[in-house]
Amino acid sequence: MPFVTASDGAQIYYKDWGTGRPVVLSHGWPLNSDSWEAQQLFLATHGYRVIAHDRRGHGRSTQSWNGNEMNTYADDLATLIDALDLRDVTLVGFSTGGGEVARYVGRHGTARLAQVVLVSAVPPFMLKTDDNPGGVPVEVFDGIRAGSLADRSQLYHDLADGPFFGNNPPGVDVSPGIWEAFWRQSLQAGRRGAYECIAAFSATDFRTDLDAIDVPTLVIHGDDDQVVPFDVGGKASAARIKNATLKVYPGAPHGITDTHKDQLGADLLEFLNS
Repeated sequence: MPFVTASDGAQIYYKDWGTGRPVVLSHGWPLNSDSWEAQQLFLATHGYRVIAHDRRGHGRSTQSWNGNEMNTYADDLATLIDALDLRDVTLVGFSTGGGEVARYVGRHGTARLAQVVLVSAVPPFMLKTDDNPGGVPVEVFDGIRAGSLADRSQLYHDLADGPFFGNNPPGVDVSPGIWEAFWRQSLQAGRRGAYECIAAFSATDFRTDLDAIDVPTLVIHGDDDQVVPFDVGGKASAARIKNATLKVYPGAPHGITDTHKDQLGADLLEFLNS
């Protein structure tokens, strides 16, 4: 299997499909690159080279004891882009992956980038603080941490069969296959890496990283996202990023890579072709 080696020796697994201008996909917590397969296949069949990696601590990458925070995640992403000598890249981040993409720009700039896309992404800053009063209270993330320690298999089951895919309101029916794939991928993550990543996606402030984005940017977010609320995530990011385009999916949940995969694929392709 293909890997690149990070500065501390961690092995970062990636999939490299298709040929053409490169698109690099960063996944959400606690998933891996498999969560992008619908978009990766679609874009690769439409003339793009599409690369998706497993974040350290997740999937097939090294379950490192250290480095489970955004600076290292971003540096691992830079290692992948540099090792493959990718240029004119469209960098796409879903959920936690959106934070990884933002921090990559903050630490490594946009010299290798053509475009940025944030999908259901955690920037600018999820956590409620004195200077971010509209954020999510820390007690929510403390509850996720407690669930991760007590019975993480059940936590992942409950997230997938509830808020992640919006499967909790009356009349909504997300297939068992979708949430079972989420559960399977989540359990592939190492326990420490998955636990520490909760702080990485919730308590990292990406506001100055977003200020550094100077390439065309598309922000996509569902307005019924129960994981990263629309006002906290997509709406705030699009308002902060210079000349960003915001595309709202009415009534859509967090996990639109599955629930709205056809619409998302079409929107990504349209942006790529622009």
